[in-house]
Amino acid sequence: MPRAVYVLALGIFAMVTSEFVVAGLMPQMAEGLDATIPEIGYLITAFAAAMALGGPFLTVALLKMRQKSALILLFGIFLVGNVLAALAPDYRTMLVARVLTGIASQAFFGVSISLASRITRPEVRGRAVAVALNGLMLGTLLGLPLSTVIGEHLGWRAAFWAITALTVLAALATLAGVPGADGESEESGGLRAELGAFRNPRLWLTLTTSTFVIGATFSAFSYLNPILTEITGFSTGTVPLLLIAYGAATVVGNTVVGRLADRRAVPVLVVGLALNLAFLTGFALLAQLAAPAVVLMMGIGLVGVTMNPALVTRVQRTGNARPLVNTVHSSFITLGIIIATSVGGPAIDVFGLRAPLWIGAGLALLGLGTLLPDVLRRRTEARTATATATAAAVVAAPAAEAATAAR
Repeated sequence: MPRAVYVLALGIFAMVTSEFVVAGLMPQMAEGLDATIPEIGYLITAFAAAMALGGPFLTVALLKMRQKSALILLFGIFLVGNVLAALAPDYRTMLVARVLTGIASQAFFGVSISLASRITRPEVRGRAVAVALNGLMLGTLLGLPLSTVIGEHLGWRAAFWAITALTVLAALATLAGVPGADGESEESGGLRAELGAFRNPRLWLTLTTSTFVIGATFSAFSYLNPILTEITGFSTGTVPLLLIAYGAATVVGNTVVGRLADRRAVPVLVVGLALNLAFLTGFALLAQLAAPAVVLMMGIGLVGVTMNPALVTRVQRTGNARPLVNTVHSSFITLGIIIATSVGGPAIDVFGLRAPLWIGAGLALLGLGTLLPDVLRRRTEARTATATATAAAVVAAPAAEAATAAR
């Protein structure tokens, strides 16, 4: 695996840590910015919305740049946003900072995944994407708790300064460790070539699968803390340890899926979604029991967001591996997060804390539905191949018999 892929993972880790930092420091930021907890929560929504809507437009603006140069520019924009967040004197300034970092993050994901695919051999692209996306998994496992600890002991602004330092480190590593020529295996072709992929209806259905897969997972993940404390009965001090275990499960699952994605992307997604549906349903039914709740939560970690390498592989094969397709794909993934969080909150008010788990199960079921055309097409192709091979054998048999008789 090229060293550059691990460097890309470091950059993604920095971006994801910044994305999650607000969730762990809501009370401190509310006090420091003279805002309410719900207003601080809107900063998470603003970051996600900026990613989904602004990232593709920034990617289009960078299409004519070499991918390494684009990454360095995106690091610069992201750095400005983090410094602005660390210095923010009021809520409005913080909101601008979150929008700026959100847009840069989304474009960075798209360019990074595209680059990881292009500098590796086709047969190991899924593994390369999985290595790069380990930055996302480690952001959940390490980035969130570490930034929370820093914020609790040194103040929330210190957490943003720590992310700023991490961003500088990742940018320097990119300058040193990513090849300047990008190792591109295909030419860009400009905006027209990039947009051409979106004329394929199958691509839109493929992108929709990603929305449902991630939406199903984040319906549960976004509300794990209150579910585990108020329904299962764990103490607030135990929940961070459980979340670390959940993060560890995502790293394991991401590694396994990455090794399978190149050859079996669709079967992996079918199995992963079916298992996630089972885990989410079981969690909704058994959340009041500690041992089953923990097992089912870990199961969601193993087969939830860890489907990303298979999702990326499927999207790239349906569309292409260029930056715009990957960035739009990231936007559809972010859309899943927005749906999960925006629907889950009101559902809790009406139906209680188990509601997000049932919503997640419903989204997983919808995701399976979007895979059905691919599954049917694969079966048809397999039957056609078998029929062709049989017909060829039937045609060849008389000739073989005649040759035997002639002897």
